[in-house]
This record gives sequence, C-alpha cells and structure tokens, in this order.
Amino acid sequence: MEHQHTGDREQPDFDEFYRSAYSRLVGQLFSVTGSVEQAEDVVQEAFIRALSRWARIQAYDVPELWVRRVAINLAVSDLRRLRRRATALLRLGAQRPPAVLSPEIADLAALLRRVPANQRAVLLLHDVLDLPLEQVAAQLNLRVSTVRGRLARARAILARHVATDTDAEGPVSRHV
Repeated sequence: MEHQHTGDREQPDFDEFYRSAYSRLVGQLFSVTGSVEQAEDVVQEAFIRALSRWARIQAYDVPELWVRRVAINLAVSDLRRLRRRATALLRLGAQRPPAVLSPEIADLAALLRRVPANQRAVLLLHDVLDLPLEQVAAQLNLRVSTVRGRLARARAILARHVATDTDAEGPVSRHV
C-alpha cells in the first residue's frame, strides 16, 4: 500500500501495522473462538474495518486496541449466532421429515445448474412455478426489467445446451 499524505504529514503505514499485529491478534482471539480459522476470520474482518477508518484510528495511542475490540465483538456475535442456529437446527432436526427427490426434480436441478446461480431462481419461479414476472421481481427484490433480462439470458444458455446435447446424441427428427 502506498503512503497517503495529509498535507505535509505522512500517515503511518497501515500495511506495517497489519503485519506487526495480525499474528498476535489471531493468537489472542483463538482463546475466544477456540478455532484458528474463526480467529483469523474475525481478525481479518476487524482489519478491513480498520482500514476504512484508518485516518481516524491511526491517531489513537494504540490502534491495536480498536482492532482487538472489534474482533472480539465479531467473535462474540458469531458465537451467539452459531448458538442460536445450533438450537434451531436441533429443534428442527428432530421434526424434519425425510426429503424425497423424484427423478424429475433431480433432472430439473441438473438442468438449472447449467445457468448462473442468479438466473436459476428466475427460471424456477417464472418458468417452472408459473409466477408472473412482477411477482418474481417482488420475491427476488429485483426490477421487472432485470428479471426479463436474466430470464432471456438463462433461456439462451439452456437453448445452447439443448442444441449441443442434441448434436452429441446424433440427428433427431424435428417436426415443425
């Protein structure tokens, strides 16, 4: 990262701060999270937040205290969220009926996986479930024009796949 200048005064180098404090903070957060990976995640996120506020944070006596506090808050929030999720999963898991996927559903899923993820939902809702464009747009929080565009692109991709699959299988008689 390049040094930034504010008037004639050069700001301390964020990269150096990051290199010098990262491992120490991961070690400290490991005691909170119990997982090196989780400690790395929350420390990294805290540094990302510090970078966007570096002009202010670098003026603190010990900027590392701010990063540690944010990382601890993130870790505690993650632990609470995971605990709530585990409780809900335990409750729902005991009641969950077995999922039965018919061959038709498996074939549909295989077909939908041929298009980008952001187009799958549009295809499912409009072409499979027959929802009107306006309802698809509302459900996905998109503009109708965006839904139309995604639908057109997804259909074009599927048409190319069908043409390729048909070519690979050999000539097929087509009735017009």
